[in-house]
Amino acid sequence: MNKDAKIYVAGHLGLVGSAIWKNLRQKGYTNLIGKSIRELDLTDALAVKTFFDEEQPEYVFLAAAKVGGIMANSTYRADFIYDNLQIQQTIIGESFRHDVKKLLFLGSTCIYPKEAKQPMSEDELLTAPLEYTNEPYAIAKIAGLKMCESFNLQYGTNYIAVMPTNLYGPNDNFDLERSHVLPAMIRKIYLGKALKNQDWDTIRLDLDRRPVEGVKGCYKEGEILRVLSKYGITEKSVELWGTGKPLREFLWSEEMADACVYVMEHIDFSDLSVGKKEVRNCHINIGTGKEISIKALSDLIVRTIGYDGEVIFNTNKPDGTMRKLTDPSTLHSLGWHHQIDIEEGVQKLYDWYVI
Repeated sequence: MNKDAKIYVAGHLGLVGSAIWKNLRQKGYTNLIGKSIRELDLTDALAVKTFFDEEQPEYVFLAAAKVGGIMANSTYRADFIYDNLQIQQTIIGESFRHDVKKLLFLGSTCIYPKEAKQPMSEDELLTAPLEYTNEPYAIAKIAGLKMCESFNLQYGTNYIAVMPTNLYGPNDNFDLERSHVLPAMIRKIYLGKALKNQDWDTIRLDLDRRPVEGVKGCYKEGEILRVLSKYGITEKSVELWGTGKPLREFLWSEEMADACVYVMEHIDFSDLSVGKKEVRNCHINIGTGKEISIKALSDLIVRTIGYDGEVIFNTNKPDGTMRKLTDPSTLHSLGWHHQIDIEEGVQKLYDWYVI
């Protein structure tokens, strides 16, 4: 990519897109395009067509998606499959019609089967049933990577799909209903500490920044206590879902962005499909190849925040997949490795959250 090439980052305000945007800027790319959801509804095919007609981007990072944690995935199943399929359909389709030189599609390692061999290589795709709780989202992401693969095979396009592991970092989603496990745990334990210490200034400031079910810092104490209790945050303890036994891999979002830009700069679809009799599974895992249990992660967050209350695991709630470790050897062979491990990353995210 030339430094002045017109690059569209779909979802540039989210966790993934904002990290990619920042990385591109740091590397000297000057002609970036981004639209907020208010400016451009990516599920609206006509609006997306008009945008591509007007802007004519040369490169596209498809980082926009409807995402959430286990609660959101279980509750909003129709929204997760419909919205993500629509976003992918409109952007990939218009990229093809407007002769975009290269597109990077971002999926998720939830595309792999619930009982996939560990660590999960790219060839584990579609070898067994998916995890039930996030099946609609996973199917949408599988469709996206297969759409990229199919356009490449039929039309000779250069669309690459990458599958990041669990991400965390600046601009993460800390909504207690819809966030992923790590930011949710940080916020719960942070609020649990404040509540245990009767630090109402901290609690009210937090709720003003990120209301919970519409409850803000100006609400009466009783209403605040009610909504926090609903999410397992009390004066004595913090409740987390499941047994704490599942193992998870986490990657700092800014490192994921660096890997994505690296792929766009150095890797083509032909590099991934060469020598294959049947061209499939040409997506790339982006991960660390390291894992930590949810219980150990909670202990790390407790130490980082300095919380001395009780952490309770509600075993009546689902665990999700017990293990989801990526095999990042393809990415390593292409020349990219991560640098930030979970201990450093949790401290960095906590520092970002409380500023």
